[in-house]
Amino acid sequence: MKKLFFSAILGGLTLASCSSDDDVTPENTELEIPATYNFEREGASTVSYSGQTTRLQMTSEILSKFRDFENGSEDLLLNMFANENAPFENASLNESSKSVKSKVAASKLYFSANTVESAEIKSDFDSYITEQFTAVKNNRNELAEAGMAGQIAQGTSVRYINAKGLEMNQAFAKGLIGGLLADQILNNYLSQAVLDEADNRENNDAGVVEEGKVYTTMEHKWDEAYGYLYGDPSIPAQDPNSVLNDNNDALLFKYMGSVDGDSDFEGIAEETFEAFKTGRAAIVAGDYQTRDEQVEIIRENISTLIAVRAIYYLQAGKNQLSDEQYGAAFHSLSEGYGFIYSLQFTHNPETGAPYISAGNVEDYLEQLMNGNGFWEVTPETLDSISEEIAAPFEFTVADV
Repeated sequence: MKKLFFSAILGGLTLASCSSDDDVTPENTELEIPATYNFEREGASTVSYSGQTTRLQMTSEILSKFRDFENGSEDLLLNMFANENAPFENASLNESSKSVKSKVAASKLYFSANTVESAEIKSDFDSYITEQFTAVKNNRNELAEAGMAGQIAQGTSVRYINAKGLEMNQAFAKGLIGGLLADQILNNYLSQAVLDEADNRENNDAGVVEEGKVYTTMEHKWDEAYGYLYGDPSIPAQDPNSVLNDNNDALLFKYMGSVDGDSDFEGIAEETFEAFKTGRAAIVAGDYQTRDEQVEIIRENISTLIAVRAIYYLQAGKNQLSDEQYGAAFHSLSEGYGFIYSLQFTHNPETGAPYISAGNVEDYLEQLMNGNGFWEVTPETLDSISEEIAAPFEFTVADV
């Protein structure tokens, strides 16, 4: 990466903590950073993020039905999104009180005082489902053309697009990377407003655990952030990067592997994992300065990941359009559309706000959908949006 907040610490080594006015850790205390994400109290694991795993499993089943016009329906997917009326094939998900929709645009930092915007964002995801199972489904056997939904070939594969060339399943999935995962990780569970809420610090310093549990509230909040990135059942809980490019995750962790595979961003996956481990160890030690330094690393890295993939897909789509590979181009641009949507949930540690504002995101999406959308978007528009996305980050379009 062009700029790293953090020099990776080899697992198993110790890190001397720094003192500050807010840091109650005695001077010279050292952090015990495990080689894997393994933390225990009296021989029992204190790591727990089952709720995040449940929501990732729900999302996986929703996405599996998005292109299934025979077995899927608008009502089914809307019920799955909200977890209503026992919609899941996995019966354990139906028994859960959790849902994907309830955590979309629901962070304490960005949406606790902005419930109207939160409701509008949730409605966007509902609309992707509705359009998929109305306009797109009704025309699924017709060849798509400008102004008309239908199917379009990508090699031997078939893509289903709306009248502007957008794949609704891609808008939904890539939009959730920001609207659910990044928002909950960066702007909710890793925020001081959540980590230090009420008497969390005092209880954490005193080792007071939640009733019937073996973890403190602060430890658990940190783990819940960890779970949104690493909680898919196909990812080893303690050593996720061992399967960085060999797992079934369809959301954030998948693209962590993609970005890490680019030589300009190599190391971002390990750095992020080390920051999660170090921050958790700092909580155990009561070293809140080090904890908050790790939060900044995670916020920058995950935000960077989203921006890199947004630009990557815009540029891929531009090149495919020039070669008249319309199915491939519309697929790439649809993924880019979803990642652009996710940019409004990023978090710049220096400003405490998104790297790209919701207003700018709306403007970029309007430019992409102007007129007949992807059917007539210009290379100049794709380049302009790409450059604007890269501007607040420490990389260029050429790096992507």
